[in-house]
Amino acid sequence: MAAASATAVVAASPDAVFRTLTHLAQLPEWNGAITRVLELPPELVPGAEWVVELHALGQTWPSRSRLEVIDPVTRRFEYRAWTDDGNPSYARWSWTVDEDPSGSRVNVTWDLHPATFWRRVLLARIRARQLARTEIPTSLRALGLAALPRRSADYPGRPPE
Repeated sequence: MAAASATAVVAASPDAVFRTLTHLAQLPEWNGAITRVLELPPELVPGAEWVVELHALGQTWPSRSRLEVIDPVTRRFEYRAWTDDGNPSYARWSWTVDEDPSGSRVNVTWDLHPATFWRRVLLARIRARQLARTEIPTSLRALGLAALPRRSADYPGRPPE
């Protein structure tokens, strides 16, 4: 399948957006398809893996990801994700966060690689449309909000950022 991408401008600073994007425990706060984080790596370095629970297409499943690139200077984050059931299908995700007069310009690219018959013929096409039409735009808006500074009054026990 062909790669697809989306870009959004958000009001938060680029460094705050990148920190939020790469704070894996925080993924369910801004990514509506992720219902919870199942496993976290001890350190976020190339080769590190994590597992989240995804909910899409009316189903829930574990999805494993392996970090390929993390660069806080250029604010680049890339990883490969696949179902944690042995299926050879996978997706590559690439995120960049750049400065923008309004805060940050976030660009995400995804490239689905369906390897089995039903994923190639049907499921990947449905999933690609779902990602482009609703999931990615919603997640980008939520990422921008999650990256905004939070007042400690809004989050008791948490120091102001």
